[in-house]
Amino acid sequence: MEYIPIIIILVLLIIIIAAIYCGVSYLRRKSREVSRALFGTENLMEGVEKRNMELATTPKSVAAMTRLMLPRITADFPDFQYDEMKERAENVLVGYLCAINGRNSSLLPESGSELKEQLQYYLQMLDSQSKKEHFEQIKIHRTEISQYRKSDGRCIITFQSAVECLHYITDANGQVIQGDKTYKYQTRYNIDLIYVQDRDLVENERERALGMNCPNCGAPLTTLGAKVCEYCGTPVLEINIHAWTFSNVEEV
Repeated sequence: MEYIPIIIILVLLIIIIAAIYCGVSYLRRKSREVSRALFGTENLMEGVEKRNMELATTPKSVAAMTRLMLPRITADFPDFQYDEMKERAENVLVGYLCAINGRNSSLLPESGSELKEQLQYYLQMLDSQSKKEHFEQIKIHRTEISQYRKSDGRCIITFQSAVECLHYITDANGQVIQGDKTYKYQTRYNIDLIYVQDRDLVENERERALGMNCPNCGAPLTTLGAKVCEYCGTPVLEINIHAWTFSNVEEV
C-alpha cells in the first residue's frame, strides 16, 4: 500500500510532462503557421531575419512627378537644365549627410543661408545631447521632381531621392543607441531648390539676398525668368541659373 502514493506522484508527473510537451508542440506549430503566413518560412526567427534583409535591400519609392512638373518649370524658366539641377540636388544631399556624419558644416557644398543654418543648428543640437549621427556607404537609387509650387515671391522645386546607407546614432561613449551598424537603412529625402520670383513679395531679408540684380545697373530683376532688365534694357540671358539655391533638406 505504501507504493500507491509514489505511483500517484509518478502518474501526475507523467501527466504534467505530457501537458508541457503538448503545449510546447502547440506553440511550435502555431509559430510555424505564423511564420509561414507572415514571412513564408518555417522558423519565426528566420522570418524576422528575412524581413530585415528585405527592408535593408529594397529601395523606397519616390513621388515621381518629373514628367508632369518639368513642362511647367521650363515654361517659366526656359533655360532650366533638369539633369544639371538633379545632379546638384544629389550632391547637396550627400554633402549634407556627410557633414552630419563628419560633424563639419564645411562639407556641405553649394547652398543658401537657410540650409547652412539648418545644418549648423542640427549639429549644435546633436552636440548638446552628446550624440553623433552616422551616415555611411551612402547611395542614391533614384531622384525625381516631386513638387513645383509658387508662393510669397518664391518658386520652389522639390526633388525627392531614394537613399540607402548605414545609419545609426551613438552616445558619448560610442555605444549605438539608435539604428543598426549591420543592416542598411532605406529612406527618402526631399531637397528644396528655390528661386526668388519677386523681391517685393519676400519679407525676410535673408531671402532677399537670393534675388538677382541686373549686371549693368544693379536694379532688381523682379520678373520671373527675366531675359532683359526692365530698367536699362540690358540682356540677362544665362543669368537665371545662378539665382537658384538649395534651401532645405528633409527626411520624409
